[in-house]
Amino acid sequence: MSVVLGRSILPMQQLLRMGRGAVIPLDARATDEVWILANNHPVARGEIQIMDDRISIQVTRAANVYDFMAGAT
Repeated sequence: MSVVLGRSILPMQQLLRMGRGAVIPLDARATDEVWILANNHPVARGEIQIMDDRISIQVTRAANVYDFMAGAT
């Protein structure tokens, strides 16, 4: 299982110049739903939850594969 927080398109040269501490901007806001994937297939959407020092994802709805393929955030 994996969670997609957002996406970013970077030129290869910029990617190769990145080092430790580099920040990669994403197309999502902190309040956007995340994609929950199982075996790289979207299965649900969710919201990030933070309690104490733990991060979790609360499932909010089933995923729409077509939205995922279109790059919806």
